[in-house]
Amino acid sequence: MRIDLNSDLGEGFGPWQMGDDAAMLSIVTSANVACGGHASDPETMYKTLCLAKAQGVVVGAHPGFQDPIGFGRRVIPMSPEEIGRMCAAQIGALRAVAALADVSVDYVKPHGALANLAARDASVAEVIVETIQRIDPNLSLLAISGTEPERVARERSLTVYSEIFADRGYLSNGQLVPRGDAGAMIHDPGVATDRLLAFLDSGLMPVVDGPPIPLAAQSICVHGDGPAAVAMARDIRARLTAAGVEISAFLTPGAA
Repeated sequence: MRIDLNSDLGEGFGPWQMGDDAAMLSIVTSANVACGGHASDPETMYKTLCLAKAQGVVVGAHPGFQDPIGFGRRVIPMSPEEIGRMCAAQIGALRAVAALADVSVDYVKPHGALANLAARDASVAEVIVETIQRIDPNLSLLAISGTEPERVARERSLTVYSEIFADRGYLSNGQLVPRGDAGAMIHDPGVATDRLLAFLDSGLMPVVDGPPIPLAAQSICVHGDGPAAVAMARDIRARLTAAGVEISAFLTPGAA
């Protein structure tokens, strides 16, 4: 069995740093790099891209609502068309900085509230998929398994890879438990890895409101902003490898 390990990185801003990107990039195989919406700035993008390049980590754009105060975890009222233009601007910004770093941006993964909104709202999923295709049809989408972006991408023939979350709780509809609700976050690395190993064996994900649900996954996300992020990523990689799982990117650098 083979699976990717990804993390949301480059989420600092100016002198303010979020997480240990250098450590995470020595563990994960794909990096979702913030594009200046919920976090980041040109220098943070550039430094993160250079770190990813040095580690041979595949890079994706990580657009989110223009809400640095809320870290992109609040829905900002916008029409689907406005969301599409917002994503285009952020993806374009990262691709431009990546050209200076001589790095390829190969996929797109929406962040936070934007990802959760798209997961349940087909009109938002459709505009994100259309935006990606119009920017570059060779880009791929990394989508929450079993949700609207995954379905729309397949219908529109956009290459899509599905992810599950190591550190987030699930609802029976396949969406994530809202942050702040009971069961939303898993902080213990051992508990997170135990759940992943059971999932990889059965294909069933435990949920907070019913029996386990079937999901498919080519990638596992560990959020890079938590205090236990690096410890969790290391535990996951070590124990999955010991169980015979190959940790490998779902794309090769330069695929787009």
